[in-house]
Amino acid sequence: MFEVARQTLQGYLLPPASVLCIACAGLLLMIGLLTGVWKFAQMWRNHRGLAHPYVDIAHRAALMYSFACVVMAALAAFSVWSARVNFIAALLPLIYFFAAVFSYMLQGLLSGPDNQMRQPHRFGQFPMPRALLGLFMGSLIVAEIGGIAVLLVGFLKHPMVGNLMP
Repeated sequence: MFEVARQTLQGYLLPPASVLCIACAGLLLMIGLLTGVWKFAQMWRNHRGLAHPYVDIAHRAALMYSFACVVMAALAAFSVWSARVNFIAALLPLIYFFAAVFSYMLQGLLSGPDNQMRQPHRFGQFPMPRALLGLFMGSLIVAEIGGIAVLLVGFLKHPMVGNLMP
């Protein structure tokens, strides 16, 4: 399945994980641009010239994550692991990139707290159990760092890179 899913771009074969990362980079970049318009509209209407903190965070996070996706695409393209391992390693951080951005957007839409880590934890005006937030953050840390670590090690094991190392 993964071998068939390879896409051709100007004669180069891109592994499925790279294609996924590039598609997500484009989508997150667009979300970043659109949340930038939202941020500007809020700043324009606010007497202090400020947007809701989580609208600002969603805008910046989407832009930063879009560029992280490009780096992941390059790492996946040169990784020595199987297409399936690289795809899963890329997919896990991508899920959390989008989950984080959408949760920030929801906090902004719901006029939530200016800091969701401050106790009592709230999602919008709704109370959120501390354990749930801790579980989400713990799983985010494992998925993002773990997925990137797999891609990075796969890249470092590539013969082209290995030949450059002493």
